[in-house]
Amino acid sequence: MSIKVAFIGLGVMGYPMAGHLAQAGYDVTVYNRTTQKAQTWVEQHGGNYAETPRQAALGAQFVFMCVGNDDDLRSVVYGDEGVLAGMAADSILVDHTTTSAKVAREVAENAKQSGVHFIDAPVSGGQAGAENGVLTVMAGGEQTCFDKAQPIMAAFSRFSQLLGEVGSGQTCKMVNQICIAGVVQGLAEGLHFAKQAGLDAEKVVETISKGAAGSWQMENRYKTMSAGEYEFGFAVDWMRKDLGIALDEARSNGATLPITALVDQYYADVQALGGGRFDTSSLLARLDAIHNKAK
Repeated sequence: MSIKVAFIGLGVMGYPMAGHLAQAGYDVTVYNRTTQKAQTWVEQHGGNYAETPRQAALGAQFVFMCVGNDDDLRSVVYGDEGVLAGMAADSILVDHTTTSAKVAREVAENAKQSGVHFIDAPVSGGQAGAENGVLTVMAGGEQTCFDKAQPIMAAFSRFSQLLGEVGSGQTCKMVNQICIAGVVQGLAEGLHFAKQAGLDAEKVVETISKGAAGSWQMENRYKTMSAGEYEFGFAVDWMRKDLGIALDEARSNGATLPITALVDQYYADVQALGGGRFDTSSLLARLDAIHNKAK
């Protein structure tokens, strides 16, 4: 008998993640706020769709979620039609949303009162990683629950790690976003400088990527950045949400994040240029706009 799972949230990440679960042979029931997308998913992958999160969770041994933010998470977890109302004792609730660590701990406490185990498990790898089933999962929770969920998460991930108690996954994701912000800004400035210096960006990157300056961002984004194309990944609007979470957490734990705060404001500038849906590499668009205005 196949393991019954539910997947809540069929956005650019959740849709393919749930698809990999179905392809791996799990009995999948999906829920999405827009029912049409859930119906389309079932037509493509089989399984079932539910009208509410509670209905999706009924009888599921594992419930996975990937929604937008803290409020979206609460809306699908709580209430008469939330997943906790449908989950059985000793089942496992796994949240792949990037949220605050505070809401992760809150949901874990409420789940515990229902006899449900909770793992916060944000992911990295973007839409391409979700589609190719090669996400990285950063988890917080009990070791025994993680050990049960990890083989199932392997359907859409290539690496997963338990970082500690609930909330640890979210704080690790904050580290991830902090590091990305600085790297992308550095790459944007480097490409901008190369252009102003009259260098061939292709040759520059081919050269410096072989040394200490090399990065995933350089390898995967420099061509599209140089072409002024910003439709290839995680949106600026969502990055600002994530950086806001990290900056809030830093105010609580005493960490100093000057570069993160600065890049967050640079992303605000990109939003002001109408680039809220641009991918995160669009920091170069901001530099180009400043240069063009100065002419």
